Amino acid sequence: MSKASDDTTDEGSGSPKAKRGFAAMSPEKRCAIARKGGQAVQQKGTAHQFDPEEAKRAGRKGGNKISKNRRHMADIGRKGGRTTARKLGYTYNDDKPLKSDDT
Repeated sequence: MSKASDDTTDEGSGSPKAKRGFAAMSPEKRCAIARKGGQAVQQKGTAHQFDPEEAKRAGRKGGNKISKNRRHMADIGRKGGRTTARKLGYTYNDDKPLKSDDT
């Protein structure tokens, strides 16, 4: 059985489940705590910063991961092709090009 993310019942018992920790805090309070943590590591000098080479490796890793999903890549290509065709004046109906406005 799948639970919705806002479901706050205790598993099995059906009784309300109290929020604890960060879940019980307001978004503003969570943000303030996160901000303090970010400022602390910046001041301490231990905050992680990508250098260009590391950023390049991370981007390549993400690109390799997503490009294995052939259906996703086909959808991206199709969307780009349709955008280009629309810019050239073609109209579409049910994924098939109908005609160019200038013909």
